[in-house]
Amino acid sequence: MGTRSGDYVYVAGMRGIDPATNELADGDLERVRQSFLNMQTIAESEGATLQDAVRLVVYVTDMDAHRPLVNEVQEELWDGAMYPPRSIIEVAGLNDEDIVEVEGTFYAPAEGSS
Repeated sequence: MGTRSGDYVYVAGMRGIDPATNELADGDLERVRQSFLNMQTIAESEGATLQDAVRLVVYVTDMDAHRPLVNEVQEELWDGAMYPPRSIIEVAGLNDEDIVEVEGTFYAPAEGSS
């Protein structure tokens, strides 16, 4: 789910659900990647790219196991470029016993704004 407010796009609570199957992606790395891809899809629907992200919040259920996967996916999707400030927070649980949830804020000037 995402929304625009002026020149910013806010994407909330993206999980590793494959839109083709409406099921959680298999495997931890694939699930983390799918979470970011889902966020990217919504951002792009509002004219933003991953490079337009100004802040990310990532929730994981196991910091030691999942933070390295988040780092790997960010390196991959940002193609080694600097990615935005990120908070990563360990939580006791997520919906459907998922392992990761991603939120993003993107700067994407609205048409006609200066």
